[in-house]
Amino acid sequence: MPDILSVADLRKSYAGREVVTGVSFGLRRGECYGLLGPNGAGKTTTLRCCLGLTTPDAGAIQMAGLPVPQRAREARSRVGIVPQFDNLDPDFSVAENLLVFGRYFGLADAATRARIPALLEFAGLTGKDDAPLASLSGGMKRRLTLARALVNDPDLLILDEPTTGLDPQARHLIWERLKRLLQQGKTILLTTHFMDEAERLCDRLAILDAGRIVAEGAPHELITRHIEPQVVELYGENAPDWARQQADGLATRIEVSGETAFCYVTDDKLAALLALTGAAPGLRVLHRRANLEDVFLKLTGRELRD
Repeated sequence: MPDILSVADLRKSYAGREVVTGVSFGLRRGECYGLLGPNGAGKTTTLRCCLGLTTPDAGAIQMAGLPVPQRAREARSRVGIVPQFDNLDPDFSVAENLLVFGRYFGLADAATRARIPALLEFAGLTGKDDAPLASLSGGMKRRLTLARALVNDPDLLILDEPTTGLDPQARHLIWERLKRLLQQGKTILLTTHFMDEAERLCDRLAILDAGRIVAEGAPHELITRHIEPQVVELYGENAPDWARQQADGLATRIEVSGETAFCYVTDDKLAALLALTGAAPGLRVLHRRANLEDVFLKLTGRELRD
């Protein structure tokens, strides 16, 4: 079965600067695929090209079996989109937001009304049909935006940072709903700055930096491929100096950010390093397994991006 979304050698420049440089990837039906990258990496431009909202300079895009941008409008009829920022209509009630959105897809009001109870149940908004938008919390609005993206029963969902600004309880509820959609056979393209979110949800992901894909694979594969298995974090005013002087022979790599030193360690050196840190007065220590955030920072750097 062909990929529901395929991108081949995508390129886009603005004012002579190439912001997407030969990006290629494909989404298998029924999977969650993540696009990760620091600010300015090219994620938004890539998404806009995939949706036919920005015309690429070169490359080929197929979405739902149709070429984009040539047949973008037709392809988008099989897609649901959750934008980075909610754009619900504040003048409409909860149910009216769903009803009006259905009209954009040419759906009869009767057909949309028949779907509204199930959509509100899915979003945890049962009984909120007539509620004004102003009465909803931020988490409720985000769940309503997700329900709205399902009005047309899409094959592909494109989610742009769907849990930004939500508290932990709301984030976990969104995650549970997204997993339910995957179990139903939906395909998800996800962008997020939360590495734990990507690690939980994504079957595969790509890390972009400076317009290029620098790594692609399943989260656990990327961790195994790119990073040492153990991390010892050292905190305190003298932690960076201590790490450089005492841990250098035990840690494979040492990275410093402010007053924190990150020691990346192989399994056979871990016990010795922990014993050494335990004898150091005033040193605060956290030991953990390596995770996707470690991979992301190694590949894209710790420098702040605007």
